[in-house]
Order: sequence, then C-alpha cells, then structure tokens
Amino acid sequence: MTEKINKTKEEWLKILTPEEYAICREKGTERPYTGKYNASNTPGIYTCTCCGEELFTSEAKFESGCGWPSFNKTAPGETVTEHEDNTHGMMRIEVTCTRCDSHLGHVFNDGPAPTGLRYCINSLSIKLVEKC
Repeated sequence: MTEKINKTKEEWLKILTPEEYAICREKGTERPYTGKYNASNTPGIYTCTCCGEELFTSEAKFESGCGWPSFNKTAPGETVTEHEDNTHGMMRIEVTCTRCDSHLGHVFNDGPAPTGLRYCINSLSIKLVEKC
C-alpha cells in the first residue's frame, strides 16, 4: 500500500478549493445531479482529488439514477476504506480514500451484478484521468 498522507487543515486549504475541502475534509455532500461526473461516460481512472490515489475505473461506473456518480467496485488494491456512519439519523457505510482519509461518499447494497454494490461518490472528491 502507498504511504499514508497526513496534512494539517491549513495545508489542505492551500491545495483544495473551498468546495473540495467541504466535501473531502468535512464530509460534505454535493446536491444530486450537480456533479461534474454524474453523467460522464469518458473512459479512464477516477483518482482521489486530495492525493491522486486510483479509486475507481470507468468500466465500474454505471447509471444508478441517484444523482451522483456510481460504481459497482473499487480499483484493485485496498484504496477505499469503509466506516460505519450513523449521522443524520441514518445507518450507512461511509467510504474514504485509504491513503489520505478523504471523504468520498457512501456504499450501498443495491447495485448491479456481479457485486451488488453501489459506491455513491461525490464528483468533487474524485478526478478523472482520461484514457488516451
């Protein structure tokens, strides 16, 4: 696994936009259907906005109708970590970047075969590296 990244709030604020900071470091959520990658079909690798770790591939992306980019599996390796999230009166599983602890979104058990998973991810927490 890649070495963990630890930065102070001030260091993150220097490299992230205010919107990215709110999502990635303060566990915010974009409004549905507003994210850059919600309807994207461009081939490539989705990386962590904060540290560049490879998180998802375009092959795993699917249209879920939920209003956020959705993936049925993560990229190879242990790049995404799951955490219990009981905020807002709900019981969910939060997903974060293993390398830098950036908040990505949540994972649900209502995705397509073969995994049955739906990783519901904020567009601001990922960046697409397009395939040439």
